[in-house]
Amino acid sequence: MVLPESGGETYPGIAVSGDVPPISSTCGAPQPVRIDSEGSPPLGFALAQFKGAYILAENSAGLVLVDMHAAHERINYEHLKTRLVDQVPASQPLIVPIMLDVASSEADLFEQHEELFKQLGFSVSRVGRTGLAIRAVPEILKATDTASLVRDVLTDLAKLGRSDRITEHVEMVLSTMACHGSIRENRQLSVAEMNALLRLMEKTERSGQCNHGRPTWKEISVTEFDRWFHRGR
Repeated sequence: MVLPESGGETYPGIAVSGDVPPISSTCGAPQPVRIDSEGSPPLGFALAQFKGAYILAENSAGLVLVDMHAAHERINYEHLKTRLVDQVPASQPLIVPIMLDVASSEADLFEQHEELFKQLGFSVSRVGRTGLAIRAVPEILKATDTASLVRDVLTDLAKLGRSDRITEHVEMVLSTMACHGSIRENRQLSVAEMNALLRLMEKTERSGQCNHGRPTWKEISVTEFDRWFHRGR
């Protein structure tokens, strides 16, 4: 078990990918903390790290164990999603346009939904009766098979009148970015950084699970401890 020292030292930032802020950026200024009737926030206050992978914290109910990588991954993912919603997606211009040969009905369908592609960061134009020229793609999807993705979207639009494929691809990329940008096992955190992570979890949607569906934390009540040791209260 690692018992980090607390004090007035400066805490290094935790490396993350892209525009995800380091946990230590929340350590400087006091943050509003939701406190229960017994003076403890929901996830409590950090006590120590355990086996390089978990945070042990104490709240009013008992002991809280947090998988720090899984928790940070969810925080990063939600942060990236919020930034994407709040901003127009950045586009990556292509040096050589990707030319697609499609049916004339698909080209007509594209023109009906051209604004949708623009809103998602694509620059696509019709060329003749059966051609589409992809001139720019969303920055976040630059490594995707763009031609196949556009064809699949047109297929969905023809069959269903809508398509979630681009959103699904974006979410897959964000999930990968969040995972790679999260705290790794055996990264030693200060008490301030552990508490900052706990406070961020309390403010993050769906923080009880990571992006892959694994739980991020578990609480063990004092009652359970008493039962284990045959103590009566």
